[in-house]
Amino acid sequence: MSTTSTYTVTGMTCGHCAASVREEIEALPGVTSVEVTVDDGSVRVSAEREIGRDEVAAAVTEAGYALG
Repeated sequence: MSTTSTYTVTGMTCGHCAASVREEIEALPGVTSVEVTVDDGSVRVSAEREIGRDEVAAAVTEAGYALG
C-alpha cells in the first residue's frame, strides 16, 4: 500500500532549510520520497505505509521547523 500526504512547514527560507527537512523525513521508516517546496512551505511525503502526522511533526521539529 502506497500513500502520499502533503503538509505545510513554517520557517523554511532556503534550499538548506528544505534539505534539512527532507533529510529528517526521509529517515522515517517506510518513506519512499519527499518533495519540499520552499516558496509555499509545502512538503509532499510518499511512503509504503501510512505515516502519522505526529511522526512527520517530530521529524520536522528535529530539523528545527514546525508543521503549520
